[in-house]
Amino acid sequence: MSKIISLANQKGGVGKTTTSINLAAALAKQGRKVLLIDADPQANTSSGLGIEIRELSNTIYECLVNGVDPHAAIVPTSTKGLSMIPSHIDLVGAEIEMLNMEHRELLLKNILNQVRDEYDYILIDCSPSLGLITVNALTASDSVIIPVQCEFFALEGIAKLLNTIKIIKSKLNPQLKIEGFLLTMFDNRLRLSNQVYEEVKRHFGDLVFNTVIARNVRLSEAPSHGVSVLEYDATSKGAKNYTALAKELINRQK
Repeated sequence: MSKIISLANQKGGVGKTTTSINLAAALAKQGRKVLLIDADPQANTSSGLGIEIRELSNTIYECLVNGVDPHAAIVPTSTKGLSMIPSHIDLVGAEIEMLNMEHRELLLKNILNQVRDEYDYILIDCSPSLGLITVNALTASDSVIIPVQCEFFALEGIAKLLNTIKIIKSKLNPQLKIEGFLLTMFDNRLRLSNQVYEEVKRHFGDLVFNTVIARNVRLSEAPSHGVSVLEYDATSKGAKNYTALAKELINRQK
């Protein structure tokens, strides 16, 4: 049975989508079978892996709102072992449509239960909000990875996310745990990056991943080519960072 991990932080621009794409690809490169769920209406994860959204009949929206079988929405990517369920701009309205549905917080969990035996890892890229779809993602997950950007306001808003996780644990998903805090956009030349790392480490201790994701031009360039950084430039610092993160995550499961 697969491990389901959400990547969540209601603060935008922290490297959540970059991490979703490249961690999924790195896990696949380690021989794991991976399903990536794009649960963000912006659909950047989908376009970042070269998916032509306009050509699709089914996305995560149809699964959540119309009860479409998730198998009908799964598409392959150019990375062997990595498939995904793409998103669509229609997902913006899904939260309103889901409001009157029975067991609305469990919709995504029920969808993923239909496919979880077929994968080693299922990663969910959440939108930068704490709305109903993010609640669905956390309710469906075994754990959550929280990307934290190495900047001055790094810890701003994390208390709110942790409170949401606490509520979901108490009411919807007692098994949910924090997989780890991931430092992104790290620049060891900057005193601020090192200060943020120390501060996050002081607050959260062993919950902070040993791997940090350095600032890297290749990471920014890869999505415009519709591939992960591991395919775009396997020798880049970004590719090496995400490979190290995948190995660290796999070792935690042993």
